[in-house]
Amino acid sequence: MRRYLPLLPLIAALALAGCQKPAAKTTEAQNARAVRVVRLEPREISGALAASGDLLPREEAAVLPEVSGYRVAKVLVDVGDTVKKGQTLVQLDPALIQGQLAQQQALAAQAEANALQAEEQASRVKDLDNQGVISQEAIDQRRFQARAARATANAQAAMLRDIRTRNAKLAVTAPVGGLVLERTVRPGDMSTGVGTTPWFRIARDSEIELAAQLSEDDLAKVRPGQRAEVTLPSGAVVAGVVRLVSPQIDPQSKLGVVRVHLPVSREIRAGGFGRAVFSDVSGMVLAAPETAVRYDADGASVMVVGPDNRVRHVVIQAGQRGGGLVQLIKGPPAGSRVVENAAAFLLDGDLVKPADGAPPAPAKVARR
Repeated sequence: MRRYLPLLPLIAALALAGCQKPAAKTTEAQNARAVRVVRLEPREISGALAASGDLLPREEAAVLPEVSGYRVAKVLVDVGDTVKKGQTLVQLDPALIQGQLAQQQALAAQAEANALQAEEQASRVKDLDNQGVISQEAIDQRRFQARAARATANAQAAMLRDIRTRNAKLAVTAPVGGLVLERTVRPGDMSTGVGTTPWFRIARDSEIELAAQLSEDDLAKVRPGQRAEVTLPSGAVVAGVVRLVSPQIDPQSKLGVVRVHLPVSREIRAGGFGRAVFSDVSGMVLAAPETAVRYDADGASVMVVGPDNRVRHVVIQAGQRGGGLVQLIKGPPAGSRVVENAAAFLLDGDLVKPADGAPPAPAKVARR
């Protein structure tokens, strides 16, 4: 009997185990995570809109000589100078035209004297027609000579005016006042007239503005008179005002141009690059809460809850942001349910318990 005593504790343990009830099994529905969902629909995002572009003259004037064949004697201004309208920029050598001018003055005076003499002779036979004092042929001849002499005098006078005009054009002047952006002329160059590279480029009234490029959707949110802050390449920030919004979209880039008027400043240089932030911009766009968007190696995405309450990973293209919302340029359609929070803890195909949530109220804080 004693040899069975060590087996008694084992028998007791087996008896107790047989008396316990089996553990209850849990279902997938019971293990489903409770999540808050929000439906995608057009919402207003208010805040700021950013765009970049080139710094360009508001209006640019090109300066070329109006006469050809004359040598440059003096260049009176350089790049960076501010000039006034009508100010002389280049003086051409007048040596050639001064001789022509003196010669033509003499020819014009001689032609005028001949015309006066012929007219005097014609006036003497004014009332002698058909009187037999002098033949009618001689009378007509004098009158013809008077008219011919007057025509010659007028032609010589016109040539004199032309030379005087060309002489005045030897001083190449500024058509507008403003900042000299470029100079290509040097003393000793020959003037060749129209069709060549401009000698000077002048920014009218020294005004440089930003030509910012925006998409068609963003272009509709900007209006003339709207304020903008423009960051220059130097890091300085200047206040600007939208002057005009382009009426057309480039068919290749699908972008439009907004011209931002800037104050006159030496720090604002044509050809540079600027970035504008337009304030008080609002628009209706398809948007989701910022908390619903997650970012990984594949980019931005949201978790969409299907009719069977299972989640699906959908890649999106995010646009502008503001007030806790993110614009969905590409992604699920309007009306889709997306997980508002904790999307990072869900996997494709997970069963969830959705509860309606609400997107944050729009606020005028945005960035792009």
